Amino acid sequence: MDKWLWHARVVKARTSAAELVESGHVRVNGARETSPGHAIKIGDVLTVALDRTVRVLKVTAFNARRGDAASARVLYEELGDARRNS
Repeated sequence: MDKWLWHARVVKARTSAAELVESGHVRVNGARETSPGHAIKIGDVLTVALDRTVRVLKVTAFNARRGDAASARVLYEELGDARRNS
């Protein structure tokens, strides 16, 4: 899960992704997950609590490498537009 969050550019570093998951700020299909290595699959809905926003992302794809922002954008569908709430 931490690797996918990093590839999807939800966080800047993979260690930050692992810390986010371990601290309980990520839910998978509504259930809190604290294991960074937890497997996710296409169709899973991740709820990620960041500093001042909550993002709800539906997993649509995986990538073998971390790419640019455009390639990261195809990995998920944003279900809750956090930018509107800011």
